[in-house]
Amino acid sequence: QVQLVESGGGSVQAGGSLRLSCVASGSTRYGMAWFRQAPAKEREAVAAVYRSGILTRTRYRDSVQGRFTISKEYTENTLYLQMSSLRPEDSATYYCAAAGTEIGDWQRSSEYSYWGQGTQVTVSS
Repeated sequence: QVQLVESGGGSVQAGGSLRLSCVASGSTRYGMAWFRQAPAKEREAVAAVYRSGILTRTRYRDSVQGRFTISKEYTENTLYLQMSSLRPEDSATYYCAAAGTEIGDWQRSSEYSYWGQGTQVTVSS
C-alpha cells in the first residue's frame, strides 16, 4: 500500500511559479505522475516519471512542455512538479499518483493505483 501526500499549492498571478511536492510512503518504483482536474472538466495527465524497461522516462502534456518540470528525489521518495510561467488555464486541483505495476500509457489514470488527496492551484490573470 502506498500513501501520497501533496503540498505546495496556492494562488499566484499569471506568469508566476509554484512548486508542488508529493511525499510517498511505500514503493513507487514503477513510476509516479501529476494529474489535474479543473471544475466541470475531466482529470488530465500533466507529467510523469516512470520506468520503461531499463530506462527512466519523463513525459509532459503538450500544454505544459517547457514550463513545468517533474522530478523525483529517490532518497526521500518525493515527487516534485516545478511550475513556471503559469497561466489561468493551469488552475485546477493537482493530484499525485503512483503506479502499482509497469506503466503502459502514462496519460491514462487507470494505470495508477494510488492517489493523493489533491492540492489546489489557482492562477489569476
